[in-house]
Amino acid sequence: NQMRLITNEPLIKRNAAIGKYSATGGLIVLLGGLAVSFFKQDDPQWQFVPFVTLVVGFILSNVGIYYSNRYVRPPRPDQALEAALKGFDDRYHLYHYRASTPHMLICPAGVCTLVAKFQSGEVAWDGKRWKQIKGGNFIRSFFGQESLGNPNAEAASEAEALSRFLAKKIGPDVPPVQAAVVFYNPNVTVNAKDAPIPAVHVKQLKEHLRKLPKGPTLSPDQIARLDEALGL
Repeated sequence: NQMRLITNEPLIKRNAAIGKYSATGGLIVLLGGLAVSFFKQDDPQWQFVPFVTLVVGFILSNVGIYYSNRYVRPPRPDQALEAALKGFDDRYHLYHYRASTPHMLICPAGVCTLVAKFQSGEVAWDGKRWKQIKGGNFIRSFFGQESLGNPNAEAASEAEALSRFLAKKIGPDVPPVQAAVVFYNPNVTVNAKDAPIPAVHVKQLKEHLRKLPKGPTLSPDQIARLDEALGL
């Protein structure tokens, strides 16, 4: 039997629409402000309009970028993770946008949150902090690539939130939640030896999971209770 895949398709569709309409709306507002600055520049009644449209357009554009990066731009993170884990059997349950964390995996090694990152170039853990050595610059950021941030803190926060979520849904007897940072851009090199939280390229994710020792995980009864609590 194949890996069980549970994806919140309505949420993906809704958020993809938000991304598209926000990006389009932001562009329209910015162009409108530009037109006003050209044709109404001598009219004091219109002098604040370009400033307002710049702020509103910038906000809408950033909302569009945020949602488009996650729900529109191929490969979407859920698609990349699903493709990477293809071939696993039904002991693996992959939930997309159903829990407190976007991507939750239940497997023989335990419960894991997969923190998907789309940075390109070269990312590395130098023993103290994460760095984007190549691929991160102002131009890329301006055109929609998010900053690397702190993947360790992000993954730890996701794991803690997922622990609370599971305890609320199925009771306190849940195993510790593990975390892994997964870079899924085809054009990224990951150097993360000895990182506090495992970080791999999506192509190495299956191998990473296979090497994990078996640990406490959710029982079939707990998974059934979780599915019921999620309305599945």
